[in-house]
Order: sequence, then C-alpha cells, then structure tokens
Amino acid sequence: MIKHIVMWNVRGDTAAEKAAGVARLKQAFESLRGKVPGLLNLEIGVDSSRIDYACDVVLYSEFDSQAALDAYAVHPEHLRVKGELGDLRIARHQVDYTAG
Repeated sequence: MIKHIVMWNVRGDTAAEKAAGVARLKQAFESLRGKVPGLLNLEIGVDSSRIDYACDVVLYSEFDSQAALDAYAVHPEHLRVKGELGDLRIARHQVDYTAG
C-alpha cells in the first residue's frame, strides 16, 4: 500500500476568506471518493491548532499500489479538482511512502 499525504496553506486575507477556501478544498477532494480506481481511503483534515507554522489542510490517502497513485495523478477527476482549486493554495507539501 502507498500512502499519499499532502498539506496546504490556503489563500485568504481574512479568516472568513481562508475558511471558505478550506471548505472548498475539502469538498473538492471529498468528491473523489469512489471515482478513482485503486484509491482505498481518502481523508481531509482541517487544522485546529492555529499554530503559526501549521498547514491549514491535510489530505491523507491510501492507494493499493504505486501504479494506482501514478494513475491518480493524471485521472480526469483529480485533474478536475486541481483545475477547480486553481491558485487557492499558497504552499503545498507532499510525502508519498510505502506502508509497512
């Protein structure tokens, strides 16, 4: 199994703008459930710590193989989500690793 973790900081000049962006990102990625072959689990977490170095949102996902993760990267539904979110992010961090 491959674990794919992505963390973002979201654009927004006010707390309300940032919260709207976080909600939009969360909804967009949750829409991928059941649509991408090999995507076993998808979870979106929103930071509650409010620590200045924390990211705003994390995506935790599991794929049945590296091939499934590679296919996800170019899957039309994933590309749709990326297009919808446009320049919503101001920072992005990613880690992919083989479990166990």
